[in-house]
Amino acid sequence: MTEIIGIRFNTAGKIYYFAPNGKKADVGMGVIVETARGVEFGTVAIANKMVDESEVVQPLKPITRIATNADYKQLEKNKEKEKEAYIIANEKIAEHKLGMHLVNTEYTFDGSKILFYFTAEGRVDFRELVKTLAGIFKTRIELRQIGVRDEAKSLGAIGICGKALCCSTFLNDFHPVSIKMAKEQGLSLNPTKISGVCGRLMCCLEYEQNVYDEMLKVVPPKGSLVECVDGKGVVIEVETLKAKVKVKFGSDDDMVIRQYDAKDVKVLKKGKAPKEEEEIPEGVPED
Repeated sequence: MTEIIGIRFNTAGKIYYFAPNGKKADVGMGVIVETARGVEFGTVAIANKMVDESEVVQPLKPITRIATNADYKQLEKNKEKEKEAYIIANEKIAEHKLGMHLVNTEYTFDGSKILFYFTAEGRVDFRELVKTLAGIFKTRIELRQIGVRDEAKSLGAIGICGKALCCSTFLNDFHPVSIKMAKEQGLSLNPTKISGVCGRLMCCLEYEQNVYDEMLKVVPPKGSLVECVDGKGVVIEVETLKAKVKVKFGSDDDMVIRQYDAKDVKVLKKGKAPKEEEEIPEGVPED
């Protein structure tokens, strides 16, 4: 077992493990640590805790110190400088006529580096821009191209549910989301209804998918030929979470539809969704 303290550098960012270095820290406390990017200010997300060796990538970097009042003041100064750097960088991007959109600017705690995050349709040759910015700020400059999901996470917004985006409030990391999830959950495949503000499939499609995966093992899919107390019929509608199916008996001229619990029907031949439902709706990129 190894003692760790979990540190987060952004509101909904990943949690990184550090060695306590003899220090005790409560959740929410600020700390100063040395990272691959340099000296950083982080917030304790996990207080001193013993974890299994398999969960730790050795060697753990130690916490430098618990943040002081002076450190908090420095943090506020950096935030003000980031606003100025953002304005200046945007002006220089326009001057260099680069096809890129600046999303965010970030100073390392000790001011040894400024990171500029941007989005773009393709690759951008920003070498001259880096030289210009380095000449203005007199420090190391790093430009990082990010995706649309990271842009939404960084900027934040209100989702179609009326709440702040999951990615900008509590999601530590992005998980794969596919159109298959929307189909299995019986959702409309209308891109405007299953896409987030980033234009990709909504992250929340993944939240209940494990339940659907389990239920779909016992509920016959739409189009299945089944046998029940009333004879043989075809499944025309599935209520996955309720484990119920609607079965059609007879032809179109003499049709009867009845609902049954999935456990009360025997699958004779599994069905398959209509071909058009297998197609990925235009405008909904999968992740």
